[in-house]
Amino acid sequence: MLAAALLAGLSGPGAAEVPAAPTFTNPLLTSGPDPWITQEGGVYYYTHTLGNRLMLWRTDNIADLAKAEKRVVWTPPAKGANAHSIWAPELHRLDGKWYLYYSATASGFKDDAHRAVFVLENAGPDPMQGEWVDRGRVNTARAGIDGTVFEHGGKRYFAYSPYIGSDSGLAIAEMSNPWTLTGGESVIAMPDKAWEKQGGRQILEGPEFLRGPKGDLFLTYSASACWSDDYSLGLLHAPAGSDVLDPKVWTKTAQPVFKSANGVYATGHNGFFTSPDGKESWIIYHANPGPGMKCTPARAPHIQRFGWSDAGWPEFGEPVAGDTPLPVPSRGR
Repeated sequence: MLAAALLAGLSGPGAAEVPAAPTFTNPLLTSGPDPWITQEGGVYYYTHTLGNRLMLWRTDNIADLAKAEKRVVWTPPAKGANAHSIWAPELHRLDGKWYLYYSATASGFKDDAHRAVFVLENAGPDPMQGEWVDRGRVNTARAGIDGTVFEHGGKRYFAYSPYIGSDSGLAIAEMSNPWTLTGGESVIAMPDKAWEKQGGRQILEGPEFLRGPKGDLFLTYSASACWSDDYSLGLLHAPAGSDVLDPKVWTKTAQPVFKSANGVYATGHNGFFTSPDGKESWIIYHANPGPGMKCTPARAPHIQRFGWSDAGWPEFGEPVAGDTPLPVPSRGR
């Protein structure tokens, strides 16, 4: 209904001509696993997993991402702890600098025990330019992937997916600076639902923080193996004012909050951004255009707007079919 209302023009005798609202259809690109968007001052910076390098896209029209300016900003060393399997990049603006968090595997290894989260720093105003300084491995207590950062109660926290035995969980720790954790690390969730155990692995990964309009804290995560069509998004909730390092404050939804539908499969590894005018909440996620396509570069970036319930919880709805025109994020007037 929202899309229809925005797309409708005035008609009838004497009606003024109203320009049609600009629209787009998903996916934004034909390939883009683990997509990420940062919107800063009306400019969108985008990145996704390429495996052997980190690249940024920049555009003021996210619907036109395929034509955006892009640049490789970092390539890994030939050997070392961060040489291979460069996954899940996230760009953040922290303390007046740019930071790129990414997962990597040590040279000579393909196992989970040699995966970790690393971070690059750029002190310049433009992340497409300047020098990216390697700040090394984030000092997590365990091997793991998919690091992200968020601020709460005047402190900064780091969340990631650690390997715990044969499973992957979710953990949070406080940060003393953008590349260093301090104090203890709290495991806040493990895969204990049937829908978190699809594809032959018990996996929670890709945590992303979301603050609700009433101050509640939410953490989305991707559940099950990425090669399963049942790859989906779960949700953790903590009441406003909670100590996020206390696992007891977090409760998990009984069912996925976003999953395959409408010809869109294996929805997962999401992020959040706001429209340039700050009035709209948007989700970005990757998905396959058909069943049985598993965990390959065929996964492509989708975006859609979401709302909030009266109780202050996110309402993601279902993935929008790829042939459905959607209004572009609002820029205001």
